[in-house]
Amino acid sequence: MEQPLTAPLPSSRLRVWERRTDPVLLGVGILFLAGWALPIVLPQLPENTDRWLEGIQQTAWALFAADYAIRVWLSDRRRHFVATHIPSLLVVLLPLLRPLAVLRSLLLLTALMRRVTLPLRMRVTVYVSGWACFLALVGAIAVLDAERRSADPTIVTLSDALWWSLTTMTTVGYGDLYPTTLEGRLIAATLMLSGIALLGVVTASIAAWFVERFQQTSAAESRNEADLRLVLAELRKVRARLDELAERRDDGPGTTTGSG
Repeated sequence: MEQPLTAPLPSSRLRVWERRTDPVLLGVGILFLAGWALPIVLPQLPENTDRWLEGIQQTAWALFAADYAIRVWLSDRRRHFVATHIPSLLVVLLPLLRPLAVLRSLLLLTALMRRVTLPLRMRVTVYVSGWACFLALVGAIAVLDAERRSADPTIVTLSDALWWSLTTMTTVGYGDLYPTTLEGRLIAATLMLSGIALLGVVTASIAAWFVERFQQTSAAESRNEADLRLVLAELRKVRARLDELAERRDDGPGTTTGSG
């Protein structure tokens, strides 16, 4: 008899490693993000500070690369692990994606939400909100870095970048600020698609809430109707029994007199 195909569980050594290193890697990711963002947000930093922040980025990337290699080594099915952890591999291989290494913090958010007794929709809302805030912040800093190299930029300050990122992710698009470089437009396209996807998740969550409410109301009404039918059936039985007893009582004296 064929066994159903299920996704293999991670090895115990891998689970222990991830449980112990996730908090450390979260801190490393935050330091990496700070080392990447500070020179962009504060371009007048001293040269020594820039080199120091660059060193933080390189060290953090090396730690993420080492963590990925160790997780592959600890995995029982290494090819399957590589095939199911493509984003982690891209973060290690592609320098442009290194800021996205801090996305591992969202995995910690998911693990934390499992320990909290909240409805599934609430966990989804918190997770999606975390994604949206992170993407808006990273997109704003990335487009600010790209647009500063433009000959005629419209996004020149962090506040401009944050406003542009918000209007782009929400697909409002006022048009007062827009990227003029190829890199900035690629970032804009990524934020647009991400905003549409996140909006779809939020809309689906709200729709699921309404559907669940309607189903609960319908189920409650069905239960009430079923209970009412049971009560009516019991009342009919009781009434029939009472009518039978009443007939016996009325027939009893007459039958006794006739026989005497």
